[in-house]
Amino acid sequence: MLKKFYKIIIVPYTLFLLYLMFWGMGRFQYADNQITVEPIFSTIEFIHNTIEWKYIGIIVLGNIIMFIPFGFLGWIFPRFRDLKALIYTFISSIIIIEALQYFTRMGIFEVDDIILNTFGVYLGWLLCRLVEKRFSRLVL
Repeated sequence: MLKKFYKIIIVPYTLFLLYLMFWGMGRFQYADNQITVEPIFSTIEFIHNTIEWKYIGIIVLGNIIMFIPFGFLGWIFPRFRDLKALIYTFISSIIIIEALQYFTRMGIFEVDDIILNTFGVYLGWLLCRLVEKRFSRLVL
């Protein structure tokens, strides 16, 4: 039951996420190409310089939570049940998306986004394993 729901919802969810990454949340086209390649330091600096916690939650936690559903891709593509295959494929895909943000100037190529998004996929993969163990009757 959960797998069927997931198969129906993951494509529209992915399209919605791509919309957010390029056009949503007040995005605009930058005058110059933007890139941030200092892992972790830019996120720490963002947290340090942000006054309101809600923005930290939206940006930092959002970059993790929004990608958790991709940890369940093994339900559709059996090869992605293997964590290594899932992570390698996801990192390749998210680098392409970050590069598109850079080249279209509709976002910033940020290494921290890649790290946080990948962590979200990993958490989703762990959650998927937990759901399969605890709720095996509902998964089919």
